[in-house]
Formats: sequence, structure tokens, C-alpha cells
Amino acid sequence: MNTLLQPFADPEAVAKYAQGPRRIVPGFEAIHRMAAVLLAERAAGDARILVLGAGGGLELKAFAEAHPGWRFDGVDPSAEMLGLAAQTLGGLAHRAALHQGYIDDAPEGPFDGGACLLTLHFIAPDERLRTLREVRRRLKPGAPFVAAHCSFPQDPEARERWREWEEAYIVASGAPPEDARKRREAVDKALHALSPEEDEDILRRAGFADVTLFYAAFTWRGWVAYA
Repeated sequence: MNTLLQPFADPEAVAKYAQGPRRIVPGFEAIHRMAAVLLAERAAGDARILVLGAGGGLELKAFAEAHPGWRFDGVDPSAEMLGLAAQTLGGLAHRAALHQGYIDDAPEGPFDGGACLLTLHFIAPDERLRTLREVRRRLKPGAPFVAAHCSFPQDPEARERWREWEEAYIVASGAPPEDARKRREAVDKALHALSPEEDEDILRRAGFADVTLFYAAFTWRGWVAYA
């Protein structure tokens, strides 16, 4: 198993999941709000939305609260994280069908919009391209797709500088320096981070149009694109 994926199968780590992204990702809750705005630009009030990497349920809950008529299909490989998603949704859970697996396990749609937040950096480039093509195939023509994940310059000198900034931010957010250093070492070994230019190219090669950056903070980037 990918080193970074191991905690998503650990019940104790899963129970503490929500603490992590808020400390690591600048503007974490704002990403959800921005994603909902971008989806709603073209998705109607009764839209059906595909959420890839939906374990934990934080974006599902944010989207569901912002748009009471939307319905969701959430996909994630971790049964433990999907269980947490159901708990997080609480009384909203009836509006979300949760599927264990990967993009091939997602319903065919067609969907009115899609989102993949803090997930694609776990996927190697070739499989990422195939995954994005499968996402696009499940979307209605012109439907919005929002993606946000780790993406920063990858030449050695720049990569080191950006990783140092990220580590310092995590410490400034309250993490012990030792924990921040351990995370950096694990990320360097296991994450499939690409440069922003490479990420945009993969979206275009997958068939998405009008790829537009809407979020950038340290080592994180977010884009909206259209099927």
C-alpha cells in the first residue's frame, strides 16, 4: 500500500482525519466553498454531482449544505473513510450514495458536475490521466469539474524551496516540528506531485476545456475545467 494511504485504513487515524487538512492546506474550508460556487455556475438546483476521493465527507457535507437540491455519488477506496463520510453527513446522508473503489467503480452518470479534492496527488501520472478521462466520460457536455491537490514546481532547487515553505506553514499552524518533518519525508517518498503546468496539461489531454486556475497556496493548486 502507498505509504500515504496507510492512515486511511487505520481507524484511529481516520477518527482524527478532519484535523489534518485544516492544519496542512491553507484555506481548506474555503476550497470547499469555492468549489461549490464553481460547480453551481453550471449545475442546476437538482444536480447530480460526482465526488472522487470522497472519504471523510467534508466536501460532501459542504456541498450538500450549500445546495439542498443536489444529490451526490461519492467514491473512495477506503471503507473506513467512507464510514466517516456517512457520519460526517449525518442527516444529509440520504442524499449521497457512497461507493468503495476507484473511478471504475463510479456510476456511469451522466453527472452535472464533478469534484476531486486533495486526491489526485496520490495517483501516478499515467493512471491520473486515465482516471480523468473516465471522470470526463461520466460528465454531461460542458459540465464543470473542480480539482485541487498538491502541485508545485518540480525542478530540484525549486521543489526543495517550496517544500521548506510548506513545512514551515504546517509548524506555524500548530504541528510539532518533528511531525511536520516526518510528513515531509513521507510525502517526498510517496506523493506523485506534478508541476502546475503538468497538471494543467493532463486535464487538457483528458479532454477538459477552459482549464482555469482558481486557487493557489504554497504547494497547493486548484482548477476548474469543463467536459
